[in-house]
Amino acid sequence: MRKIIKSSNNFGKLCILIGLLLTVPVLLLPWYPKDIIYSFAFLVPALGSIFFGIILCYSTRETAERKEFTVKDGSIIVVSIWIYSILIGALPFYLAEQLTFVQSLFEAVSGWTTTGLSAMDVRTVPRIFLFYRSYMQYCGGLGFVMFMVMLIQGKQAMSLYSAEGHPDQLLPNLGKTARTIFLMYFVYLVLGTIAYVVAGMTVFDGLNHAMCALSTGGFSTEYDSIGAYKSVAIELITICLMIIGTTNFAVLLLVAKGKVKQVAKVSEMRFLFMLLIFSVPIVAASLASGLYLGMGDAFRQSLFNIVSALSTSGFSTMPYGNWPQFAIGVMIVLMIIGGGIGSTAGGMKLTRVYLMLRIVKENMRRKLSSNRVISNPYYYRAQGKTYIDKGLESDTVGFIFTYLLIFISGSLLITVTAGCSLTEAMFDFSSSLGTVGLSIGITGPQTNDATLLIEMVGMFLGRLEIFIVFIGFHVSFKKIMRFIKKKSKKL
Repeated sequence: MRKIIKSSNNFGKLCILIGLLLTVPVLLLPWYPKDIIYSFAFLVPALGSIFFGIILCYSTRETAERKEFTVKDGSIIVVSIWIYSILIGALPFYLAEQLTFVQSLFEAVSGWTTTGLSAMDVRTVPRIFLFYRSYMQYCGGLGFVMFMVMLIQGKQAMSLYSAEGHPDQLLPNLGKTARTIFLMYFVYLVLGTIAYVVAGMTVFDGLNHAMCALSTGGFSTEYDSIGAYKSVAIELITICLMIIGTTNFAVLLLVAKGKVKQVAKVSEMRFLFMLLIFSVPIVAASLASGLYLGMGDAFRQSLFNIVSALSTSGFSTMPYGNWPQFAIGVMIVLMIIGGGIGSTAGGMKLTRVYLMLRIVKENMRRKLSSNRVISNPYYYRAQGKTYIDKGLESDTVGFIFTYLLIFISGSLLITVTAGCSLTEAMFDFSSSLGTVGLSIGITGPQTNDATLLIEMVGMFLGRLEIFIVFIGFHVSFKKIMRFIKKKSKKL
């Protein structure tokens, strides 16, 4: 009983938090008074969520703390609150009649998971909803538990924090860790917005794009995304913000402390720049030959879009419909690889792919070397040298195999529902599963509900690291079945 009470209490606190977050877009009304007609669409679900959360917290007050709080317990709460946030987050779009119900769910999933695929035509969207989408991505990138931990701490905080996809505790105190991360991102948000304004954006556009770039989200206030501005300065600012967003929180803390030498040792960062150095020139050459671009323009387009794909940000400077198949293939691979582990980015994550390459290399070395040769492979994290043991090998191989299996399955399903080629399906589903947001043209206001639902599943699994979702649903199912059995016995 105590387990249920404590879980409900934490869930109640998170419901209050979601409600409070939904009230923020209303603060935009003094600048855009015409949008006041949509205020009810935010206030009704916001107040409802706050009221529901207060009832849960009040009715589940307890006199004792649990001794343990496992990953299984944390996964149930995290999966539940994300599903709840998607349902509540979709209501403003639906109540204001901006989208259909399925499209509203899709937009909420894409927003909270920092994906950036959209069912809206931004040319006709009211300002308050443009802000709301970007704000969702900023909050979703940091995570709901992160916000809660800044204000509320307890024995269960670390389990919830880890279950939401934050593997590193940067400082001894978890609350201080959360506040430090939030402060870093707030400073980057302010600096990014100022930089955009100086480069020629309006304050509104600058704030929206800064929120989405840092959260590696990709929602834009322009139909042609960053390409609409035709500005090298804006593209360079966006590249910088995307790289910050895709960088591990722990590495960013080292940067803030000025420990550049230690940052240069981190395997994930080395692998990131190695991929960029390798992929940007070959894609530029492909674009130059396939689209008859000058090498300067081809390199510019390649650099921006490759960084966007690898960082899982989802901004673009040009459509991909006429890109050469080789360049499209490279983009798909990079979206699958994804950004930094412990960052706002999606995908398999750079560290896992790097570890997989090291595991393959070690296996090959063992087969070619004498049996007497003993090695102790390691890699560098922000925390220092870390040895690659059997447990880490098993987790890495298992995750990558599962990720690729879901990717293949989702891509095949989209070929059926969307009636598109396998390449097109692979592009958009790798974008969904990697929470990237780039589209080759399949996803948009015209997309059918079946395709949107498949992509929603991909986005949800990609944001919550797959296994947390599996564990959450598995444990919940077992508890439900156990409850049904007990009731049936009593009857």
